[in-house]
Amino acid sequence: MLALFDYHYWATRQVLRTAADAPADVFTGPSEVTWRNIRGTLVHTLDVERSWRGRVRGEPKETWDVELPQEDFPNVDALSERWARDEAEMRSWLEGLADADLEAMVDLGEKDHFPLWYFLMHIVTHTAQQRRDAVVLLTNAGHPPPEIEFLNYADWLRDSADAQGGA
Repeated sequence: MLALFDYHYWATRQVLRTAADAPADVFTGPSEVTWRNIRGTLVHTLDVERSWRGRVRGEPKETWDVELPQEDFPNVDALSERWARDEAEMRSWLEGLADADLEAMVDLGEKDHFPLWYFLMHIVTHTAQQRRDAVVLLTNAGHPPPEIEFLNYADWLRDSADAQGGA
């Protein structure tokens, strides 16, 4: 699961870097393709990651059931900074999970009764879908990000290890 989240955050950082290189009006401007602009899409994505983590951890509803306001992120740097803090919190929690924790059933009511790893996969796949929307918006605005498929990440890992002398 940790390797999947390593890729997950790597791909998100690629999109954030591209968004940071685009003019501010591209980040906050209206979308003609999706119903959220780039900022709205990325804030929503972070919000879903944060709220699902809080929910499956059993945190009080008033801590996770509060939507992150887009206005709190006037630029990509503010969003990236918040995402980095959230990533650190997610990683810290994930690193403390054992296989038995991942397989344990989490009952969130109604039809949401699955092993924890299902909810973690939901976080990853939801982010992939939203990241794809952000990529389309950036590409349409003339700022295509680098390739973000898993094998591109694998190449990056290999190249990083080679650059460090095979470490």
